[in-house]
Amino acid sequence: MKQSGEIIIYQSAQGSPNIHVLLENDTLWLDQYQISELFETDRTSVLRHIQNIYKSLELDEEATCAKITQVQKEGKRTVKRQINIYNLDMIISVGYRVNSKKGTAFRIWANKIIKNHIVEGYSVNEKRLQELKKTIKLVNRTIQYLDSDNQTKGLFEVLSDYSTALDFLDDYDHQRLSLPEMTTKSSFRIKYDDAKFAINELKKRFGGSSLFGNEKDQSFRSSIAAIDQTFDGIELYKSLEEKAAHLLYFVVKNHSFSDGNKRIAAWLFIWYLEKNKTLHHLDGTKRINENTLIALTLLIAESKPEEKDMMINVVINLIVKT
Repeated sequence: MKQSGEIIIYQSAQGSPNIHVLLENDTLWLDQYQISELFETDRTSVLRHIQNIYKSLELDEEATCAKITQVQKEGKRTVKRQINIYNLDMIISVGYRVNSKKGTAFRIWANKIIKNHIVEGYSVNEKRLQELKKTIKLVNRTIQYLDSDNQTKGLFEVLSDYSTALDFLDDYDHQRLSLPEMTTKSSFRIKYDDAKFAINELKKRFGGSSLFGNEKDQSFRSSIAAIDQTFDGIELYKSLEEKAAHLLYFVVKNHSFSDGNKRIAAWLFIWYLEKNKTLHHLDGTKRINENTLIALTLLIAESKPEEKDMMINVVINLIVKT
């Protein structure tokens, strides 16, 4: 099972611990420890009930159990383990055996969450249309600040490519084509020192003022740390495309440097894709050409804070569109 779902916080009552619930494939998932915490019982009891449920054929194991990789820090080591997680059917079955009141409360909450998720899914195409309209407005707004025809051309290339990407996804939604894998795992984990080295290389190659790359505060460290951050052992940005898009956005918008913010952001974006062996197609052509890169950087710079999600989606779509 791929960890590409949404994490939702559940709290059964005031003062109860928060439980991080995974929403994936139109159901909810918890591991044995979370189930025991939810129903206030020990893990061995949960495990015994799960085994009995499968033994009695009440539920099918293949349909209700999945494996995910959990990453944990143990001292100085980073340890990866495969753990079992169980869907809503199993969670409720266990709940009725050990704490029916809490089981009922969780079922009511879970059904509401899943219903909202499905309803939102039906409106995806409408959201994409509205997002494209907003992108057009942002392009038009940004054009006013440009000083070259190449930059304007780049903006319209972004708009054209993004529109194509949305058409591509729409074709998939209507089963007109098969969609390739869109959540590439990053093989390279970005670190602050590596990013600073890349910035120094940029300065050597293209020059710059004495203030170029000079950090004004700690915001650049925060930007880099945010890319591979985890939440309850699960990465917040699960795909390479998400991480690359957020890297470009954070470095542009945080204005961390006295000079060269946009150039540094664009350079790190390309550098990060190259480190993850994703910058080029198999035929050697770049996924994102120079004009598109300039246009993306300018669009992000001119975008408003409330347009962040839209800009992230634009970048992700352009990375995976072919």
